[in-house]
Amino acid sequence: MSNGSYASLADRGSIFIGGPEAETFLQNIITTDMGRVVSSGAGFGALLSPQGKILFDFIVLATEGGFLFDLPRGLVADFQKRMTLYRLRAKVEIANRSESDQIVAFWGSETVPNLSGAVARDPRLAALGFRAIVPVDSPLDTSGYEAATEADYHAWRTGLTVPEGGRDFPFGDAFPHDVDMDDLGGLDFRKGCYVGQEIVSRMEHRGTARRRAVAIAGESALPAVGTPIEADGKPLGTVGGTAGSAGIGLIRLDRAKRALDQGTPVTAGGVPLTITLPSFAKFDWPKDAGDDA
Repeated sequence: MSNGSYASLADRGSIFIGGPEAETFLQNIITTDMGRVVSSGAGFGALLSPQGKILFDFIVLATEGGFLFDLPRGLVADFQKRMTLYRLRAKVEIANRSESDQIVAFWGSETVPNLSGAVARDPRLAALGFRAIVPVDSPLDTSGYEAATEADYHAWRTGLTVPEGGRDFPFGDAFPHDVDMDDLGGLDFRKGCYVGQEIVSRMEHRGTARRRAVAIAGESALPAVGTPIEADGKPLGTVGGTAGSAGIGLIRLDRAKRALDQGTPVTAGGVPLTITLPSFAKFDWPKDAGDDA
């Protein structure tokens, strides 16, 4: 059996949120079902603006006395400040552990990493492997895994069409449905209210999500993040993260469907593209491409 790969993700930081009221506090604020985090060990989710846009996306791991949040290192201080504002009088501790913890990704093997820290299967997609938040000074038992780089990990994630905020889309600009968070386990529609919940629930129940993250492949290396994706000069969306000729595209499904139906070439920065839906997608191409609204 071939070994998997592991990489320490220096671009990620960690926040501990614990205390006797931590689970209830978080349940009322973020998109994640915290009961599921407690039972399974991990969850995926976001903190939204009141308008339903993603301000932070993260992985949450259950740990002794609370929860560890794995999110972009550059946003840790902002996330801590925002959660402190929401805390009010709740009996909750919020601590930045980015200097004392490291985030490690393990992929390409079913071997469960044996580490002294919080370890769980990546809650977004089984093929992403395992996620760990461990003390920086603790030894890593990497049996069954070979050392790789952050770039290798992101190439693997990109190949699975799993978007990440700050890399594939800008924070504050996308609704959760736009980046497939509903199909990646990042939204719970049975839990009670949380920040931005009304808008997200309306999009779900009315089926109004038209922007989606999809897999794109170029005939040559793909252009930079943010490059417009076009068909006959008309905008379909933008390029997200890329790994060579493979990447993630944020597109309007109706406009892309119309272009595909009409045989109009789709390009980004002059590079011809093919577009496919992610393997995990529960959504489909619209039956009616509709108007251009």
